[in-house]
Amino acid sequence: MDSSDGAVAVDDGAGDENSNVEEISTSAVLALLQSYKEALVSSNEAKVAEFESFLQSIEDEKVDLEKKVVSLSEELATEKDRILRISADFDNFRKRTERERLSLVKNAQGEVLENLLSVLDNFERAKDQIKVATEGEEKINNSYQSIYKQFMEILGSHGVVPVETVGQPFDPMLHEAIMREDSTDYEEGTILQEFRKGFKLGERLLRPAMVKVSAGPGPAKPAEVELSEGGANTSEATQDSETTNSSEKSNVDEESS
Repeated sequence: MDSSDGAVAVDDGAGDENSNVEEISTSAVLALLQSYKEALVSSNEAKVAEFESFLQSIEDEKVDLEKKVVSLSEELATEKDRILRISADFDNFRKRTERERLSLVKNAQGEVLENLLSVLDNFERAKDQIKVATEGEEKINNSYQSIYKQFMEILGSHGVVPVETVGQPFDPMLHEAIMREDSTDYEEGTILQEFRKGFKLGERLLRPAMVKVSAGPGPAKPAEVELSEGGANTSEATQDSETTNSSEKSNVDEESS
């Protein structure tokens, strides 16, 4: 195509760069359309064919660009979904890692505290055996009690709490029953005595408490049965005696008459 057909004068001082480009594009299109119109009027088939070929190439380029836009949009959406999935997977990984870290810390902490409970048992046994007789022994006992109290406070600061026992319902998830005893004062399944303390760390049971559990009222005592049978025999003997006395009295009355 002859470039002179679309020549357009441009004012170097008119508008900014974007305005100039837009003006040139519009002017070039108008010039091309004008040239195409003149070729049609003059029946210049070669020129018309050249213009139509040029317009077809523009249309083809437009179709190609639209396909590229659609393809790029699909790729963009795919990449956006992939980034969202990666972000979600990373967030889940971070949360899972944090949970595992906390679980490891709690497990390690629980094992250490569980091993310290045997030391607490020794404190408890020594506490029961201490008999204060002199002033010196009183000082030793006070020092011991201070250490025991401090030890319990340290356990409590780490979240260790004792399991409730005496007077509470027996719970196989918290208590270990080593004895059962009949009781008229406590319902069946109520804890009567604690032999060894149990402890929890949060929701985790470090060890169960060893306890004695009420079996409820027992069967009737043999003495009560014997007393009941004795009362029945006495009643029967009294009744027989009254019958005999009544018969003897009747005989005496008949003889008198």
